[in-house]
Amino acid sequence: MLRYRLGFTLCLLLWLCSAGAGAQPAAPDTPSATDNTTSVLTLDTEVQVPEGLWPAEQVVIKAPSTAISLPEPLSPPPMEPLTLMLDWFLSPQHAPLLIAQLRGLYQEQGLDVMLKPPADPSLPAKLLTAGEVDAALTRQPLLHLNNHDDAGLIRIATLMETSLNAVIVAGDTAPENHTALATRKYGYATREGAELIVPLLVPESVRQTDDYITPRNVHYDGERNLQEGNIGVLADGFYNALPAQLATDGIGSSVVTYAELGLPGHDGLILMVNGDQLKQRKQTWQHLVIALENAARWIVEHPDRAWNTLTEAYPVLDNSANADAWPGIVRRLTLRPGAVDTRRYQRMEAFLQQRGIIQTALPVSSLAVDPHAL
Repeated sequence: MLRYRLGFTLCLLLWLCSAGAGAQPAAPDTPSATDNTTSVLTLDTEVQVPEGLWPAEQVVIKAPSTAISLPEPLSPPPMEPLTLMLDWFLSPQHAPLLIAQLRGLYQEQGLDVMLKPPADPSLPAKLLTAGEVDAALTRQPLLHLNNHDDAGLIRIATLMETSLNAVIVAGDTAPENHTALATRKYGYATREGAELIVPLLVPESVRQTDDYITPRNVHYDGERNLQEGNIGVLADGFYNALPAQLATDGIGSSVVTYAELGLPGHDGLILMVNGDQLKQRKQTWQHLVIALENAARWIVEHPDRAWNTLTEAYPVLDNSANADAWPGIVRRLTLRPGAVDTRRYQRMEAFLQQRGIIQTALPVSSLAVDPHAL
């Protein structure tokens, strides 16, 4: 028999009493009514429940024998590969591109960007036109010249708002005026220097004489050619760093800015893509420009930290000439790289037309676009 406290079985007893009320009373086996010691019920009174009325064993619900594992983590979306060719060997002017790489800003936009320096300054536009690279850097005047040769390239971003190039003249004494440079030996590194700057400095009458020395293509060796005296004037040198580099070698120099020569103000460093891929990959270009914008903003807000980041990752940049040029680079950074200054492109086309370099001006839409407006 099972024993239970009355407090737990009171309701059960009431049910038993009601069930037996309709049956005939049997002869009492219990003590007489006069025995009050067993007829009074209290909470401590013990009662007897017949076998089988209450389950002898409780049903136990077993826990699962195997644990349910967590779902596999989602794989990150694949990165879109992108090859971007620089305009020159690695230098501080490429800071937005490099910082975007070092801080993972390309990856945030779903891009896997590879930066490649060209073997020659003339290669970026050629390889981009041929579809060998996805994007390339250049200068605004070069974009105009190349597109008038049917290159079909489109500017999608500006990295430097002003020109970083100028005429570098070797010598301790600066020339009195521009005409004094006409008989010097000239060198150039790009088509911009050969076709735009030299004609502005050397009159056609001088260029047609027998004594005129044809300008020399120095490629990447402008500094060495100035040092060795092979040339006396470099038409398109980096004025923010080259004079300082020459000074460390004991060579004096002076600078003639492009503005002094009458060349219209223009974007100093731009990013261009093949026009055939412009709208097909517009989201790619939009994401690329966002990464560059974020990089430029971070550099402007943290110039010292940005410089340390660059020199730690690329020790080749860590020299006194580049360090001195860094503040000027930061001042020229474009904080809205996608935005287009249409007036600049119209003025450059007008200038080329006035000089007789081109016959018909191209519309701005075939030269530069804001990828966010596509």
